[in-house]
Amino acid sequence: MIRRIDLREADPGVDYRSAVPRADFDIEAAVPAVHAICEQVRIGGRDAVVELGERFDGVRVDDIRVAPEAITAALEQLDPDVRAGLEESIRRLRATCANELETDAVTDLGPGARVTHRKVPVGRVGLYVPGGLAPLVSSVLMNTVPAQTAGVGSIALASPPQKEFGGSVHPTILAACALLGVEEVYAVGGAQAIAMFAYGLPADAEHPAVDRVDLVTGPGNIWVVTAKRILKGQVGIDSEAGPTEIAILADDTAEAAYVAADLISQAEHDPLAAAVLVTTSERLAAQVEDELETQVAATKHSERITTSLGGKQSGIVLVRDLEQGLAVVDAYAAEHLEIHTEDAAGWAARVRNAGAIFVGPHAPVSLGDYCAGSNHVLPTAGCACHSSGLSVRAFTKSVHVVEYSAEGLAEVADHVVTLAEAEDLPGHGAAITVRTRAEQAR
Repeated sequence: MIRRIDLREADPGVDYRSAVPRADFDIEAAVPAVHAICEQVRIGGRDAVVELGERFDGVRVDDIRVAPEAITAALEQLDPDVRAGLEESIRRLRATCANELETDAVTDLGPGARVTHRKVPVGRVGLYVPGGLAPLVSSVLMNTVPAQTAGVGSIALASPPQKEFGGSVHPTILAACALLGVEEVYAVGGAQAIAMFAYGLPADAEHPAVDRVDLVTGPGNIWVVTAKRILKGQVGIDSEAGPTEIAILADDTAEAAYVAADLISQAEHDPLAAAVLVTTSERLAAQVEDELETQVAATKHSERITTSLGGKQSGIVLVRDLEQGLAVVDAYAAEHLEIHTEDAAGWAARVRNAGAIFVGPHAPVSLGDYCAGSNHVLPTAGCACHSSGLSVRAFTKSVHVVEYSAEGLAEVADHVVTLAEAEDLPGHGAAITVRTRAEQAR
């Protein structure tokens, strides 16, 4: 079911990033089709969005905005146990987000010379929540809570229309919106949702305008990711997230049943999902293979999981020791990294590249997907070597506020003029001297 990759005899200079392959996720190949969709929305507006929804989601929606009463009704009809789970997830996530808030930093550089590093929330954001293979209600929380904590004043959410529910958004997603106070919800999916957020939609006789947003966040399929790439610049984006992935670093102390279950948990997302075990133990590798056979056969989405585990993006990687294992997982830079080793916390502290790190046998990725208090919108495809997961910081921007008095300017004026002349930009220097001479004349 899952292949083995033996790196125990690998040369010291081997490129571990290439040694552990990933699934094919060719955004460039999708660009022409997605560009056409984005242009259709830009030119055709609301009518184009409705037509594209009918084409791709199989349902025609007369009004893409979900009525407030439908959002309220979804919460009233929500299973009480699901509601309790969502409320606890929200509570924990709000607590961690509150601790992520950054305060303004003021630096006094001398008399009358001050620079303030001010944190400002983004004005308006569009949140995307997938609804294809699974209605990812948890993504409502993971996008909305940090945005609200950051102080974003205007939040809109889009999720694909569901034929089963009369072209509306999945009711569990709507219920989560109600819990969080998100009232602007659109039954729009795919690339057309991202284009709608980027360009906005004008008002007509029957519908109010959809105002364009400053930032789009949230995971999605290749159409969503490609639209983000095309429209980046027109609108801010969080990341170009590809198929989900899990890597597990394990030694002889790991519990094979736990490891197998965690590999399956991510393979369940998508046939292109990656599940990688990096281990020093042949015994554990064999036990995990046996566990996978048993557990996959007993799970609901066994066909999807089997495709994921059997793909080139998944495997059991044998390493000679944990030092080599650490080098492999650091190079791989997984979206989710679990550590199942002796002194798991010590090894986790040495990891540089991972979207999120789950330490020890009782911190599975599934916990982070729902109720750990961490955010599950994370960098994929090796991007964890340079990018971070979604957080409050993603919904803020920094502004330097420069305050100098005449005295403060005079102290540094000669340096500014000299540097301006060095760059052959005399006008820059003149903007300083016109002030200093005026002050001297007084």
